[in-house]
Amino acid sequence: TRTPDILGEVADLRAAGRGPRVVVGFAAETADLLANAQAKLRQKCLDLIVANDVSAPDAGFGVDTNRVTLLWADGTVEPLPLMSKEELARLIWDRVQRLR
Repeated sequence: TRTPDILGEVADLRAAGRGPRVVVGFAAETADLLANAQAKLRQKCLDLIVANDVSAPDAGFGVDTNRVTLLWADGTVEPLPLMSKEELARLIWDRVQRLR
């Protein structure tokens, strides 16, 4: 079953001037992490995307740690070190607050 493209719908709303001010997406990938995340960032008109290599043994699903790369609409790429998912959630929230 195909899941709805929620980010696509939000992108359409933003294009029509009715969407939220800040939109953040997540890209859980097993290959071509940065290329796939950059494509989604552009296609979905995101302000920020959190790119996550879910094939890494110490990151992704089933573990308490994660290592991600933040990609910004302005082209900035911010690789983050391995950290707990709780620390990562706080860091992402901090970055999102800067966009407001």
